[in-house]
Amino acid sequence: MNDGYVSMKFIYTGIRVRNLKRSLRFYTKVMGLKITGKGKMLHGGIFVGLADSNTGQRLELNWYPKNNKFYVPYKNGEELDHLAFEVDDVEATVKELVRRGAPVAVKPFGDWRSMLAYVKDPDGIWIELIGKKTKKKNRKRIA
Repeated sequence: MNDGYVSMKFIYTGIRVRNLKRSLRFYTKVMGLKITGKGKMLHGGIFVGLADSNTGQRLELNWYPKNNKFYVPYKNGEELDHLAFEVDDVEATVKELVRRGAPVAVKPFGDWRSMLAYVKDPDGIWIELIGKKTKKKNRKRIA
């Protein structure tokens, strides 16, 4: 992070889905993607990772319950949920991106395996920053 340098690696695109079963069926049976992982988010949402075995391209399906802070009523064309970038240091990267003009959507927090944060692009698209969990004390979980 010296001199404003940020090391980031684009790793996947996340989309919001209205019906997880229907979307899984489409992306696996119709599009031929393979499930690489799935889980429940701290706030109740569900994610499923998919990959194309030919190219390695990754897609994450995100389903949010209606009573969730991440839920927004759907409009055509607004299904892009976020773009994900792997970074070495989430907190330092957020600081640098804010310095460059990116607004924070969700401050850095830790889940069971990693540190996460979200900033927004000029059109409001969320950009996830994901990195290794640090061992700092008094880390708050806010998701």
